[in-house]
Amino acid sequence: MGMKSEKVLEVVGIYRRFFEENGIGKIDYPHDDILHDAKLGLEHCHGMLDKMEEFVHEGRMEKAFRWLGFVQGVLWACGYYPIANLMDHNRPETKEE
Repeated sequence: MGMKSEKVLEVVGIYRRFFEENGIGKIDYPHDDILHDAKLGLEHCHGMLDKMEEFVHEGRMEKAFRWLGFVQGVLWACGYYPIANLMDHNRPETKEE
C-alpha cells in the first residue's frame, strides 16, 4: 500500500523542522532558470512544503508525491541526508503487538 496522506504531512513536518532549524528561508526559484547556488535550491524546497500540504488536503496525492520526491532528491544531492534515512522517513510506522 502507498503512503497515506497523514504520512506525507508527517514527512513535510520533518523537512519543515529541518529547514527552520538550519535557518533556511523560503523562496520560489524561477522555474526557467538554472540553479546557480545549492542554498537557493534548499530555499525553494522549503517554499514547496506549504503547497504540498495544500495538495494533500485537496486529494492531489500524485502531485504531492512528486514534489516530495523532488525535495528528498535535493536534500540527498546537497548532502543533508543519506538515501536510507530519506526512505525511512517515508516508511509507515510499525506497531509492535
